[in-house]
Amino acid sequence: MTKRSWTEDILINYVKICLNAVIYKIGNYIKGVSSLTLATLLWGSSFPVIKIVMNMVNSFTYVGYRTLFAVLVLFPYVIRKMLRNFSKRDVINGLTTGIAYTLGLWLQGWGTGLTTAVNSAFITGLHVVFVHLYVALFEKRYSLSLGLELLLAVTGLYLLTTPSSGLGLGDFLVLLGAVAWATQVILVSKANPEDVFLFTFFEFIPPLTCLLISLTTSTVPSPSCLLYILYLSITCSVLAFSLQAYGQRYVQPEVAALIYLLEPVFAAIFAWAMLGEVMTPIQIAGAALILTAMIMATKTQK
Repeated sequence: MTKRSWTEDILINYVKICLNAVIYKIGNYIKGVSSLTLATLLWGSSFPVIKIVMNMVNSFTYVGYRTLFAVLVLFPYVIRKMLRNFSKRDVINGLTTGIAYTLGLWLQGWGTGLTTAVNSAFITGLHVVFVHLYVALFEKRYSLSLGLELLLAVTGLYLLTTPSSGLGLGDFLVLLGAVAWATQVILVSKANPEDVFLFTFFEFIPPLTCLLISLTTSTVPSPSCLLYILYLSITCSVLAFSLQAYGQRYVQPEVAALIYLLEPVFAAIFAWAMLGEVMTPIQIAGAALILTAMIMATKTQK
């Protein structure tokens, strides 16, 4: 057996390093996509529950108590973390992102009360367009394939929600809310938090203003209503937004935005399972287009 030369050893080691780097990058990317998909599934599960809650309380009470419970769940972890070393950058970025998050919730809730739920769902989903515009205009990186994926996704969203024509005040408010949601997605990607739970905790601080308004204008929700809100707080706020902060470490915002369009798809599935609402063939086709666009987008970045 012949002995390898030192040049061959260097070449082999170089190839091993490159392969390990590729495997590590692909592994992180898969974890990122999986985390964002799970977060979107949790958000999708919230729609039937929110529908029940909103028949019991107003929007300020819903947002305020949902945020309060989420903050209380994360509070022990954050206190322990802040007694040791913690990232001030995560605190500042969390608070900044929380402003966009609060505006998104508030404008979406206000606008939905003045338009149809279907219109609200479609217009909110248009946040993906604003994320793509930002990437194209300010980060100067875009491609024909991403444009095709965006077109497929928005077409699928339209078929899934079938909104009515016309742009009223409610539609305009929801559109402003979609801009806020797009801003939140971009800010999460730019923050790239070291500690996702610390970041998420401070993201939930600005919406506590809704609780102050609720306490001065409304009564405390019933125990059954509080249980529904507690579910939303733990699964759709703490878990889902922590998964978003983690997943967007490894997935570009324009791809993440396309993944988030699975939210109405999951919402339709949960509405069928929990409320007996049935999807039409056109809605199923729309869901298929969104899923196709997401798969294409994740393969393109990978």
